[in-house]
Amino acid sequence: MNILNSIEPHGTNFISESERHGTARSLFWPWAAGNVSLLALSYGAFFLDFGISFWQATWAAIIGTVGSFLLVGVSSLAGKRSNAPTMTLSRAAFGVKGNVLPGLLSYLIFVGWETVLVSLATLAAQTVFARLGHINHNIAGILGFIVAAGLTVFGGVLGFHTIMKIQRWLTSATIILTVGYIALTIHKVNWHAVSSIHAGSKAGFVGAMILGVTGIGLGWVNSAADYSRYLPRKTSSSGVIFWTVFGSSLVPIILVVYGALLAGSSKSLSNAISADPIGALTTILPTWYLIPFAIVAILGLVGGAILDLYSSGITLVSIGLPVKRHVAASLDATIMLLGTIYFVWIAPNFTTPFQGFLITLGVPIAVWSAIFVADILMRKVDYAESELFQPSGRYGVYNLRSILLIIVGTVIGWGFVTNPLASWLSWQGYFMHFIGGKTGTWAGANVGVIFGLVIGFVGHILLSRTSIKKQEAHNG
Repeated sequence: MNILNSIEPHGTNFISESERHGTARSLFWPWAAGNVSLLALSYGAFFLDFGISFWQATWAAIIGTVGSFLLVGVSSLAGKRSNAPTMTLSRAAFGVKGNVLPGLLSYLIFVGWETVLVSLATLAAQTVFARLGHINHNIAGILGFIVAAGLTVFGGVLGFHTIMKIQRWLTSATIILTVGYIALTIHKVNWHAVSSIHAGSKAGFVGAMILGVTGIGLGWVNSAADYSRYLPRKTSSSGVIFWTVFGSSLVPIILVVYGALLAGSSKSLSNAISADPIGALTTILPTWYLIPFAIVAILGLVGGAILDLYSSGITLVSIGLPVKRHVAASLDATIMLLGTIYFVWIAPNFTTPFQGFLITLGVPIAVWSAIFVADILMRKVDYAESELFQPSGRYGVYNLRSILLIIVGTVIGWGFVTNPLASWLSWQGYFMHFIGGKTGTWAGANVGVIFGLVIGFVGHILLSRTSIKKQEAHNG
């Protein structure tokens, strides 16, 4: 009964004034916990795979991470100003029913990420217990799966207040154990080997930066307001942006840079990360720290998965599923569990489907994110709350201009990305002949994501600024 009483009752609705508490600083905890994952260490190896130097990888990590989380920070302002979840507020830009399109895209990215994170936690458990030698490989994976999935479902279904409590503990524990990992492995860093890596091309640098954008920050834009909506309207806007960006970016940047140091010091480690991004990191640890490592790996990944599961439930309700948020989250959890089983026990490797997922969904999500951020920046007054639920209201049924922008931006964006390791995505890159072809210098840079961002942001300002002014002039 106590657990049932702990379930958050809110879904796509607005939060009443009496329930709005806290300060901008409280945003640090959920965003830090969601991004303190050891997966960021593996990104250091992924960045170097673009043929760039350590210093280029460092700057790619800083620019890609901070830049993408600035989008998250600005998007968080919408929740503070009108106290509703992101995918409800998105109706202002797309229409009450037109928002189904970005809603479906957001739902796919949420479910995809929560599946990826739980899969990684399961793979890490397999590797750790297999090295300890006391537990069968599959049994170890099942145990890791039960723990990771159980914690994710528990937090994601119960909702906001449970998440805020859990994330403080997850953040603190994960940071402490991550510092321990660095202390125990720093002697493996070979600065001579790292510094001897030659600088790569501009295309390689841009490719690494875009991977940072799509793999670290961009996927959070569609949940930004889900946590800031509980803040009072008078909360400092600059504070909301700062604490969101600071909490989200600090640890990932440090871990990506340190991961690049480790991967640049050992080619064998770098290669192993491609097959098992988290488990490979255990190979340089002393045996006695394997259990603490398993704990930090699982907790860090679960922190992000909880946020994704929570927001995916809200998103599913926002696009019309007639159930309560916690019921929707439970349905999402079922899909997540099935997806994890595929990633861990069926797929031949992890990297190929992961990168295909990031880039393919990253393009339309980039377009939507840019439209949403542009919409927030152009609005000078708060949303008309009740009319976000009324097709006959000022926001209308469909905003065909915004829907067309997503379609055009996605078509153009997919034409400038490639996924050479995934044969089922070989149709992408149909515009690459304009910049050297699918095997040219820019083939792996995936600049289609940048095209998507520019088309969404500039296009929405040009096409919708007049209608936004009319909406805000209408006070009825």
